[in-house]
Amino acid sequence: MLNSVIMTGRMVADPELRTTQSGVNVTSFRMAVTRNYKVNDEYPSDFFTVVAWRNTAEFVSRYFTKGRMMLVEGRLQ
Repeated sequence: MLNSVIMTGRMVADPELRTTQSGVNVTSFRMAVTRNYKVNDEYPSDFFTVVAWRNTAEFVSRYFTKGRMMLVEGRLQ
């Protein structure tokens, strides 16, 4: 089976970096992905919660802030 997702959207809020009890960095953030069709003269958006681990978590928390456009590649869970 294939479980692969690629999304482009904007961050809804600043990411928050946390550390687990075992010392692993983790960050979670919400992102809005706009659909490419209009409903009542507006483009609807879907909202996703994304979790990043280890070095990716540090990178996201350091370089991305609310409103930044980003591309996320991963799997749905």
